[in-house]
Amino acid sequence: MKILHTADWHIGQLFHEYDRTSEHQKFLYWLVETLETEQIDVLLISGDVFDISNPSAMSIKMFYRFLNQATKLSPALQIIITAGNHDSASRLEAPKPLLESSNVHIIGLVEKDAEGKINYEKLLVPIHDTSGNIKTWCLAVPFLRMGDYPVIPGCANPYTEGVTALYKEAFEYAEQKKQAEQNIIAMGHLHTHHAEITDLDKTERLIMGGVECISATAFHQDIKYVALGHIHKAQKIGGKEHIRYSGSPLPMSFSELNYKHQVIVFDLHQEISNLKAIEIPLFVPLQRIPLSHQPLHEVIGLLEQLSKIDTTLETAPYLEVRVLLEGPEPALRHKIETALAGKKVRLAKIDVKYPASTQEKQEFITPEKLNELQPLDVFDKIYQSRFNSEVPIEIMQLFQQVAQEVNQTAE
Repeated sequence: MKILHTADWHIGQLFHEYDRTSEHQKFLYWLVETLETEQIDVLLISGDVFDISNPSAMSIKMFYRFLNQATKLSPALQIIITAGNHDSASRLEAPKPLLESSNVHIIGLVEKDAEGKINYEKLLVPIHDTSGNIKTWCLAVPFLRMGDYPVIPGCANPYTEGVTALYKEAFEYAEQKKQAEQNIIAMGHLHTHHAEITDLDKTERLIMGGVECISATAFHQDIKYVALGHIHKAQKIGGKEHIRYSGSPLPMSFSELNYKHQVIVFDLHQEISNLKAIEIPLFVPLQRIPLSHQPLHEVIGLLEQLSKIDTTLETAPYLEVRVLLEGPEPALRHKIETALAGKKVRLAKIDVKYPASTQEKQEFITPEKLNELQPLDVFDKIYQSRFNSEVPIEIMQLFQQVAQEVNQTAE
């Protein structure tokens, strides 16, 4: 039995306000061809199919067109999809009764009975061989929100211990159902300890909190493979070849400039074998100019040397411009866009860096001291904190003028 693991498609995502419909469509076409070429029996999609919980009609159509094409080309293909934190669990599950007739299983919700006990039967998907016999059981666990996982009284970290308990109970339930020649695999959409994260992962982690990490030991040693989603960089976890993130198929930030995106493929009999990563083509490249922050006049010179556009902008690289400034530069974007006029790039991001602060430590301001500060004092401190230089006289004069006008209006 041959299995392909992918995750974190984020269909509908904008890359610094640029539409990525074409990129996602090309990836899905590539995936359909790969499923057929590699003769895949089971496709695992571990969450974040869509980028937002209420995706556009175009995004939904793209997803279901993929399912239709994949199952038509490979009629015996079994697909298991779990919801991620970006997905609406109930919305993703809505067509579940219709899709199951095509061997497409979607697990978004953790169902419970009247007593609050988890219905593990709903999280367990049987995987059949060509003769219709069950060969593997899949613990299809979606992204777990508060209330989904067991409550462990008196524990230090309710999330970590609750999620660990859920996987333990789910495995024990599957273990009771499986026969001697059958295997158990698992899916999850979560953050594991020591996972290497990208810039976008860091942003999400700050939003969601920093303690929601699961140890690789949460997955029973008899689980043959753990297909993870949520972290956008492909990697194995805890030194285990069989516990992996497939990573996202498209670059999600400029920190992935030299990163090879991939899907994971392996054979599963009594044990996993022939595990390999298949690289996904880069449909739109990322470009960074310069590689390290440089003064504006040098950056402008480099941008002006870029090639002129000769084809459609749809495949032109996304560009991050890195600039080193001494202070505010109100016309920065205009100067950069002027230098890029007619060039074969799409300006996605301007990354500005200022001289490093020489202050050893920040001054602590008490509430009493804060009440004594005048607007001019606050402005001065913020300016110095950001630009590490004194406020220029002309800017200080403009601020004083605005402050006076505001005071006069208030009176």
